[in-house]
Amino acid sequence: MDYDNKLNDALKKAMTLCARRELCRRDIETKLEKWGIDASGSSKIIGLLIRDKFIDEKRYSSSFARDKFRQNKWGRIKIAVMLRMKRIDEETIKDALSAIDEEEYRATFRKLMENRRKTLKAKSDFELRSKLMKFAASKGFEAKLIYEMLGENE
Repeated sequence: MDYDNKLNDALKKAMTLCARRELCRRDIETKLEKWGIDASGSSKIIGLLIRDKFIDEKRYSSSFARDKFRQNKWGRIKIAVMLRMKRIDEETIKDALSAIDEEEYRATFRKLMENRRKTLKAKSDFELRSKLMKFAASKGFEAKLIYEMLGENE
């Protein structure tokens, strides 16, 4: 198989993947690398995918933030870190995070903390607060929100 056929096959596979679900540029770069496509071929394929709207970083980021928040109950910090790992630019990340409704975000956080509090065993109030703080931080919620929430429930 010559190089042009290999590129065409990779392009078709990438289009199929992008049509099935949202993928970012980094996801496709990883796939192309795994398929043995070099950097110049990868650039051409990604350029075509972006031009034809198979890849859209803003659309991907918004979808990623919304899904991780609603399904995984992740906070904004964890979502932003994961998007940075995908090499999404800061402005796009900021836009995606601002699309999360503040009331829904706080209500979800409150419910998550209440449910976690019910399952924790602690010898003291200090230990309980510490465990809740670690849990909330691991889910990617902001320190200000965590302190605010723990202050409410004292």
